[in-house]
Order: sequence, then structure tokens, then C-alpha cells
Amino acid sequence: MSPRRIAVVGASAAGLAAAEALRRFGWTGTLTLVGDEPHPPYDRPPLSKQLLQGAWQPDKLHLRAAEQLDALGLDLRLGTRATGLDTAARTLTLAGGERLACDGVIVATGVAARTLPAAAGLDGVHTLRTLDDALALKERLSGTGRRLVVVGNGVLGCEAAAVARELGHDVTLVGREALPMARTVGPRIGELLAAEHRERGVELRTAAVGGFEADGDGPARHVTAVRLADGTRLPADTVLVAIGSEPAVGWLHGAPDLDTTDGLRCDAYCAAAPGVYAAGDVARWQHPVHGRHLRVEHRMNATEQGMAAARNLLAELAETLPDDGTLAPAAGRERRPFTPVPYFWSDQYGLKLQAYGVLHGADRSEATVLDPDARKAVALYGRDGQATGVLAIGVPPRQVRGLRALIATPAPWEEAREGVRNALA
Repeated sequence: MSPRRIAVVGASAAGLAAAEALRRFGWTGTLTLVGDEPHPPYDRPPLSKQLLQGAWQPDKLHLRAAEQLDALGLDLRLGTRATGLDTAARTLTLAGGERLACDGVIVATGVAARTLPAAAGLDGVHTLRTLDDALALKERLSGTGRRLVVVGNGVLGCEAAAVARELGHDVTLVGREALPMARTVGPRIGELLAAEHRERGVELRTAAVGGFEADGDGPARHVTAVRLADGTRLPADTVLVAIGSEPAVGWLHGAPDLDTTDGLRCDAYCAAAPGVYAAGDVARWQHPVHGRHLRVEHRMNATEQGMAAARNLLAELAETLPDDGTLAPAAGRERRPFTPVPYFWSDQYGLKLQAYGVLHGADRSEATVLDPDARKAVALYGRDGQATGVLAIGVPPRQVRGLRALIATPAPWEEAREGVRNALA
């Protein structure tokens, strides 16, 4: 009989959390952790903040020290891509053709940065998803007097624009939405963020990008300007394309029983198929409380979902594997639905945004500006008559925790609205 094996695909925060939980919950068999980057698991949020700013060095991003990884007894495959998954045979294929027979698989491959076809092959045009991406952009911004155009005014674009401006560079922030992060936070909070960026010297443009201009020939062509769809030319020696991401599911397209529309579709237990679970940015799972499938690209969710997927996979395997000592008795616990209260934060200049619940897909929002000069505000978000999310800027931690309690489960809009007023009193 071949050795028992669980494979975690994605050496990410979600993947590491899953691997640690598998050991903690009693898996003693082979534990393979596959990562397509050569780096050990690291934290991604600081890429657009502390690392880009130069406050942190790359080794500070490591989620665990080398000895902590060694203690997990991992079959660690860094710099290795997964290229296919046979869900019926539970066989994972790696680049180079190696096939691993698995008792269970956890998919934690995250997302990949979107780019623009016109940017292909141009020096000076960057994306920001990986550590190598961040180091390349950091080196580019290490000089003085850069003219940076950030294409995309979502969370990532706004954070990078803020850092670049604090480093002293000329920054233009271009987005299809009229206000920064408006698709996520709504117009009133977007107005506050726009005011902060303008006050700090960032030029804001609302437009689609039509193309790029460059000098040089062949592979040595370097970007010199961004052309907007209306014909406006924005001079630039550095461009960051921050137009969102795509779930990294291309390697799963050969598995016909998996639904890879907008991530890997899972049930409430994070299961995509028997013995196949998902966690982190790539997972689109049925949230029992909100009654719909969600895919959450936030750091806290990655850790929580990695642990939940590990626990539920082991509970499933405890029912199907022979009692050969590979699973400790604790692994036989029942599966539990994954029902988190999503949380994300963003740091821009001196502002700290914190949000709980589900803001995306809201059909109603209401913002209370407590202090426009200090950019202090609270916003409530809802859908179908229920309050589903809340966001705070510049609010003390105690009050933020009180706001979280209001939307831990969707509440009637007027009831939550009154709760916000009481929490801020």
C-alpha cells in the first residue's frame, strides 16, 4: 500500500494555515506543500505597503522561520507548478510530469494579477502580486523624481499610489470608477479617499487606458507614457497595472467535475469534490449565513479558511480511510460549515480603513461622516433589506468591535442602522 498523502497546492497564507492545521488535527502521513514561487510562504499585504516603502526587508514577510517549517515534516515543493488534478483518482500532476497519489487535496493557489495586453514586453510596466513583483517595483521607485501612473483605483492601486507619493514621486491614479475604491466602499467614502489623495498631491483621472508609448526597439522598449481612451497622454517612466486579479484555476480546467467559474466552487464545508477542498482567494464557497457563494480576497479569510478546509478534509477522511494510525482520533470530528465574518483593512497615508462583513454586491449603502477634516467616517452596506457589512475610518478599536457585532449575521437594515448610531454614541 502506497504511503498516505495529503497535498496542499499553494504555498500561500491559506496553504500554510492548512498544512499546520492538518498536523495539529492529527495527520501523520506525508504532507506535500506545492508552491510555484521559489520563496517560502510569506505575507502579501505588506507588499504594497511596508515592503514597497522600504520599512521592511523581504525576510520580515516570512510567515514562519525555517525551523518552524522543518518541524511540520513537509514534503516541500517550492518553485514547482501543479498542472492537473484527476479528482476521481485523486492524483495530482506536477510540472515535469510527476504524478502524486493523494488521499486528499487542498487547493490554495490564490489569484494572479490581471494585466493589459498592450503592456506586454514593455520595460517599466509592473504588476504587484508576488514578492518578486514588489521587489522589482521597489527598485524602480528607489530613485527620485519618478513619474508613476497607477492604472486601477481599487485597494491595491490606492495603497501603492499613497506609498509612491510619500516617497516623493509624481503620481497619477487612473480608474474607470470616478472615485477611488468606489466599487467596494461606495460614493461617500470614495469622496473622502479622493480628497485625501488630492490633498497629498496625487492626480486623479477617470478614464479607460487606450495604450502605451515607449522608446527603444525590440526587448529594450521602455514605457514613456500612458495613453487614455480619450487621447490624453500621461507622461510616465513607471506604470503599475492594478486592475484586479483572476483566480488561479487554469491548471484545474482538465477536471470536468470541478466548477472553476470565478474561482473553485465549493459547498459550505469548503469541499469542491470528494477529498478535494479549497481555501483562500481561490475558493468560492457557499456561505450559510449570507445564503450565497462568496469569494473573499482578504488576508484573515485565508488563514481561517485554510484551517477550516483542513479540519473538514480530515473529518471526511476519518470516515473513509482504514484505521492504520495515519489519523489521530481527534481528526474524526464532524465537519463544520465555514461561516466567518469577513474582515479587511487598508492603510493609505495616515488613514486606516477597516471593514467587516460583505460590502461587495450591496444594493444600499449609507455613510456617516464624523469628521471630514480627519477623514473619520462609518458606512453601512446592505442587500435585500438586510445589513451585511460595515466600514470604519479613524474609529477607535472598541467602537469598531461593536460595529462588527452588528453584522456578524445579517440584520434588518433599520435595526443595524440604529445599532451604528448607538455604537458611535
